[in-house]
Amino acid sequence: MRLEIEGVTVEAAGARIVDDIHLTVESGAFVGLVGPNGSGKSTLLRCVYRALRPAGGVVRLDGDDTHAMDSRAAARVLAVLPQESSAEFDFTVTEVVAMGRLPHRGRTAVSDREICAEAMSRTGVTHLADRGFLALSGGEKQRVLIARALAQRPKVLVLDEPTNHLDIAHQLDVLSLVRGSGLTVLAALHDLNLAAAHCDLLYVVADGRVVASGPPRDVLQPALLADVFGVRAHPVRHPGTGAVQLLFDLLPTT
Repeated sequence: MRLEIEGVTVEAAGARIVDDIHLTVESGAFVGLVGPNGSGKSTLLRCVYRALRPAGGVVRLDGDDTHAMDSRAAARVLAVLPQESSAEFDFTVTEVVAMGRLPHRGRTAVSDREICAEAMSRTGVTHLADRGFLALSGGEKQRVLIARALAQRPKVLVLDEPTNHLDIAHQLDVLSLVRGSGLTVLAALHDLNLAAAHCDLLYVVADGRVVASGPPRDVLQPALLADVFGVRAHPVRHPGTGAVQLLFDLLPTT
């Protein structure tokens, strides 16, 4: 399923938080949003998953305006892992993952229990099935929420800093899982090296606008990183994969 963001603009208190952003994620592609804190990445994603209606522009899934879709129909094709998730009641892990099946109730011949079990196995949380969600560590909660999103069986997956709270092994595992899922994925990522290793394309956002886009090796150039992130970057090639990786230090002071 193709995701298109066409001229999306968001305003708050007289200021433009997101300014006329155009972005396309082709079916099955993994596209990353990178940029400094406060650049508008999360606000843009909130427009994509319908938590926020933009002041201008439109978000489309295979040509259909997402904000014109019925909420349940939208949830059957688009799943989200927001940056912050909260729960007031201490559901078990099994119950949290099962929430991903709610949009499909009465529409599938496959057992919801089987789908949830598969999602939990893929994210490595099966052993937590009977644990209370509130008692989990941050990393465990994150993997459970990813399992919930996968149990939703979406065609498009929106992720806002999905590797928050995860140790390095689980960061690599989760992003490899997402990349191999076959879903159309749009993810805001804080770690540029993880973004370079897993994304097909990157969009660099600064001050609410896209300032660069393209394959990671073309986008993650020292001049751009100095301008956008205020750091000096030294690109190197990963000895195993050939993906661009970055070493950082502070820009020299004058």
